[in-house]
Amino acid sequence: MSFENTDSLQSTHAGSLPRTPELLAANEARRFGDDGFTLEKTPEFVELLGSAVTDVVARQVAAGLTQPNDGEFGKTMSSPVDYGAWWTYSFQRTAGLSLTDVDIFSQPTAVSAPGDIRLTSFPDRRDWTLFRDAYLDPTSGISTGKQASAFPTTTGPLAYTGQDAVAGDIAHLTAALAETGAGDGFITALSPGSASRIANEYYATEEEHIWAWADVLREEYTAILDAGLILQIDDPSIAENWDQITPEPSVEDYRAFTRIRVEALNHAIRGLPQDRIRFHLCWGSWHGPHTTDIELKDIVGLLLEIDAGAYSFEAGNVRHEHEWTVWNEVALPEGKVLLPGVVSHSTNVVEHPDLVAQRLLRFTDAVGRERVIASTDCGLGGRVHPQIAWAKLESLAEGARRASAQLWSPSTVLV
Repeated sequence: MSFENTDSLQSTHAGSLPRTPELLAANEARRFGDDGFTLEKTPEFVELLGSAVTDVVARQVAAGLTQPNDGEFGKTMSSPVDYGAWWTYSFQRTAGLSLTDVDIFSQPTAVSAPGDIRLTSFPDRRDWTLFRDAYLDPTSGISTGKQASAFPTTTGPLAYTGQDAVAGDIAHLTAALAETGAGDGFITALSPGSASRIANEYYATEEEHIWAWADVLREEYTAILDAGLILQIDDPSIAENWDQITPEPSVEDYRAFTRIRVEALNHAIRGLPQDRIRFHLCWGSWHGPHTTDIELKDIVGLLLEIDAGAYSFEAGNVRHEHEWTVWNEVALPEGKVLLPGVVSHSTNVVEHPDLVAQRLLRFTDAVGRERVIASTDCGLGGRVHPQIAWAKLESLAEGARRASAQLWSPSTVLV
């Protein structure tokens, strides 16, 4: 297949969609295994999950989306404001992890030396520190979401154990696509760079730890692609790590630090079909100021080094919308496609379809109408109310339709 458009702009989203109350309750009721973070999966839960996936695919098709997914329903979410499932699901699919006294929220802050970048603990992010009063004020409207109750540490050799889990994800989505008559569907998976953002007590170096995750996650990537589905790799670490480094590094040092993560990812997807791999970059989807985000222009070169066929990124929220101009300056490699976020997870305001169309036309003007797919900034599940999320997706699809009418039938009068 090819991501490129033929007679209209395709439309999709970044992955996470609001779970139903029934699915949230069922997840809340599941019991943890002996390791403290693996959850049981009963036949009743599997049946409920399959039905929920079929319903969410049907709803995406009804909203007008052309590349639906399973809503990430196979990844645990037990609260409407829990957004960590895109990452923490990997704990349940990987051997070599265990709970210790140290995790990403309790480990000591490591101060970087020039050329020796280390990540701080999560609460010491520069943006969180700069706006500490706002983050600590429950009435401020800032939300980082409900995190996992416990983050494991790598204490032994990593190995993939998620064969049954990913097979279940594949089976549920494949059945839903067949039942609804939808076209291509996608499943999200974690990147090595993001997966490795946990404490490590086994591997000799951070780089060894990242490459071990690359070998683990390749199994999941291969399973999704072998099933004929589209693979989306989620990797906030490419951009988001910048804010987690104190003191602020030089852009040159940060690019060197990040290139290790890019190389590990390319190792994980070596030989796999690029025309069915999407890569998602974001600056962290929590509702916050984001004044210390690195700029897209500083990392776009690294983004394009990733051997994917399509690149998803934030382009609708007020901190990054202006960066569409980067694509007037950067040559998009032949055969590659952009998935700009043209509706945002960071506001309850539902974007007007004409605004969505205008945003899309900025990108088609820069790279061509064949090479732009309408998408969201980030996942909507856990970020806005379900009613708002679905209104945003409908506006997204309608905006893509209006932009398509101008691109392929410019004499058409929009109604």
